Amino acid sequence: MTDGERTGVTPPVGLRERVMAASLRARPAGYAVPDIPRISPAEAFSRAADAFYGLLCALNEPDWRQHVIRDLDVQGLVGHLVGVEDDVQRALAGNPVHEDHVTSTQPAADRQAGRPVAATRADWRSAADRTLAMVHEADVDSEVTVWGIPLPLGAVLVARAFELWTHENDIRQAAGLPASVPDAATLRLMTELATGMLPFGAIMTGLQGPIDLRLVLTGPGGGTWDVAIGGDAPEPASIAIVTDVVGFCRLAANRASPADLDVHVTGDVGRASRVLAAATALALD
Repeated sequence: MTDGERTGVTPPVGLRERVMAASLRARPAGYAVPDIPRISPAEAFSRAADAFYGLLCALNEPDWRQHVIRDLDVQGLVGHLVGVEDDVQRALAGNPVHEDHVTSTQPAADRQAGRPVAATRADWRSAADRTLAMVHEADVDSEVTVWGIPLPLGAVLVARAFELWTHENDIRQAAGLPASVPDAATLRLMTELATGMLPFGAIMTGLQGPIDLRLVLTGPGGGTWDVAIGGDAPEPASIAIVTDVVGFCRLAANRASPADLDVHVTGDVGRASRVLAAATALALD
């Protein structure tokens, strides 16, 4: 109870409106303070590549033998990522890649078996550098098709940053190392991509709309997004979800479940849970 409530004081007429107007003049809704510098998708990918390579350089020989995902140890996972760069480069050269993400890269993962880890590490660094060289003068709005998904090049590069961060933490977990968090500028691009793709995740999981979603992601790199999820119902359901930005990105990478997140929901809790579950369908692995 406030002092005003205890003494029966009524706030002046229009006080709330004046406070809200002053707040919006100081900071537009949906943006963090202090403001986060915008970086290009290529810069986000470059930063993620540097972080991933730094981790590979810090691993010892036994770490490379640790199981990570599917049937891959660390060396096999790095080989998979060499294959990912090969696929992206094919698409950039005008040759769409229609095979799925795992099938198309498995031969590259298999080729690394038994090789010196230094050679595998060098292969991946060279592959990432070739991608960076190819996108340096490219139009980020041009469309490329990788793994049967047509996307603007900028979105592909942010997705690559997302994947490198995800697999960096897969390796960290396998090696018993603490998790990492992207810098705020990279994280902002990742969240923009994931929130923009949520309607597609809803389609993949059979989530029926329409739903008017207000998604508030807290922490550096977060923000506020209004997302429309389509459907045939006559009246849209209005849902607000507030959660941590890093947790949401782990959810979108299918490295966390909705139950793992500290979430505040306004509106239909059941449908909000299905919205969060739809985010996990965006991961390619």
